[in-house]
Amino acid sequence: MADLTHFDDKGNARMVDISEKLPTERLARASCSVSLQPATLQAIRAGRIGKGDVLQVARLAGIMAAKQTPHLIPLCHVIALSSVEIQFDTSGDRVHIESSVQAVDRTGAEMEALVAAATAALTIYDMCKSIDRGMAIEHVRLEEKSGGKSGHFVREASSDDQSKA
Repeated sequence: MADLTHFDDKGNARMVDISEKLPTERLARASCSVSLQPATLQAIRAGRIGKGDVLQVARLAGIMAAKQTPHLIPLCHVIALSSVEIQFDTSGDRVHIESSVQAVDRTGAEMEALVAAATAALTIYDMCKSIDRGMAIEHVRLEEKSGGKSGHFVREASSDDQSKA
């Protein structure tokens, strides 16, 4: 198990000192899904949600959220994001969301990718809640990260991955 570096030797929370690290290219991908009623998904696909284009608004919300991550998560560093992308797949029985974040910095972009995906999902929920209160945001998770001393991580396929189809 890795050291819990967000705590000092007395157990107090602290921001990790990254001043000795060299900037490297960082990539993080995260995903989640929103399960909803078939009629709600059809309304999203057809652009019939009264509040506007759900996926475009959710994309913008996810991008904006990635940029605000250190303001939301107390011990996150401010990093220089070079790219944030949000993709949606509505081909199955849910909206699957994938965020991709890139940066050249001294610490990773995992939290930014997770916050982006989760915020896009929350935006879908907000825009559709008047017609579908039974929606659920599921499986918020890191899919891949690269850069830094901990190396490359890719999530192994699991039975939960069937929910993407």
